[in-house]
Amino acid sequence: MIRRIEEEAPNGFRSMDLSPTMLRALKQVRYFQPSPIQAEFIPKALDGLDVIGQAKTGTGKTAAFGIPILEMLEPRGRGPQAIILAPTRELTQQIVVELQKLAVGRDVVVCGTFGGEPIERQIRTLQRGVDIIVGTPGRVIDHIERRTLFLGEIVHVVLDEADRMLDIGFRPDIERILRKLPEPRQTLLLSATISADVRKLAHRYMYQPVEVNLSRDEPSVETIQQFCVTVEPDRKMDLLIHLLKRDRPRQCIVFTRTKRGADRLADRLRRTIPGVAAIHGDLPQTTRDRVMRGFRSGEVSILVATDVVGRGIDVENISHVINYDIPDDPENYVHRIGRTGRMGKDGIAYLFVCPDQGDPLTSIENLTNKLITPLQVAGFEVRRGSIMQPSARELYNNTDARRTAALAAR
Repeated sequence: MIRRIEEEAPNGFRSMDLSPTMLRALKQVRYFQPSPIQAEFIPKALDGLDVIGQAKTGTGKTAAFGIPILEMLEPRGRGPQAIILAPTRELTQQIVVELQKLAVGRDVVVCGTFGGEPIERQIRTLQRGVDIIVGTPGRVIDHIERRTLFLGEIVHVVLDEADRMLDIGFRPDIERILRKLPEPRQTLLLSATISADVRKLAHRYMYQPVEVNLSRDEPSVETIQQFCVTVEPDRKMDLLIHLLKRDRPRQCIVFTRTKRGADRLADRLRRTIPGVAAIHGDLPQTTRDRVMRGFRSGEVSILVATDVVGRGIDVENISHVINYDIPDDPENYVHRIGRTGRMGKDGIAYLFVCPDQGDPLTSIENLTNKLITPLQVAGFEVRRGSIMQPSARELYNNTDARRTAALAAR
């Protein structure tokens, strides 16, 4: 029986000495070949090492830590054996769904703990017994203070999207949680970028970690075609509708800078485009859950989102990302466009740039070390007399050679 299962198993995972149960689950979810981060990360984690994994978005990081944790679980005891911390409710929910798929055929209970839903429901699940906790730091602290979460049997810890958790101010909560966990334990850290703050956290709470770096120092995703379109501020909506009707994306995320802007944009799009919804941090959790269910099912094809929730969206069918508002932080651009081009699929990213936004465009190109291809859309040419900052004028009006030289000189 075991031989037959292994012969049918996905080829790339056979060499990892995974259990027949795991091989069956991988085949069921159609994971036929490990991604680069999975191929490097899983064997080291299975050896019990502390591992730091750096990889671009959309490379299969959840399975990279989920597979070894599921393989190493012992029979259920008093409390959970693994805790996974993530920055957002949406990402937490996605991790729970992914782990449940990988846990098919096992008696494993995965519990998501996050704000925005009644804590009593989570308490009842914890009381019945769980194996893996996936939560946002704030809600995990809440359970600790209520004494509804027993941490005495934790042996595996995952810090997912560690850079994002530190960016939004979760460091005190993360450290408070880590200090309460028993020793010895295995700690796995995954991050799109390894900043000085992330390294400091790893140095303090990890034991001789090995590092797996699949980013190749390139923060952008190579399978994504990136275009920037110069547009007058009062014509951005018309341009957006034009591109959506022209390209007919399978699914698309449109990023705005503010929550109010997301609501306004979604309301206007609904008048001419079907399948539009907005998602941002001010919406009730039940509404956010409903929107995400619609987006995953394909009922919602155009999702208007802010950066806070947008980074936690992991849906493989997204073909387009449109930056309706240019982000203030160039790193947010990298995370935005990473919502498409998932798991090696092609994707298209548009960046709307107003005539006075040359400097933030230059900052993005400096960060990615890549010139974003200018795209002229017929009928949306910038009016004569529009003020354009010098950096933007160089980027759009000068030759490619001058643009390349100017970027290299910075």
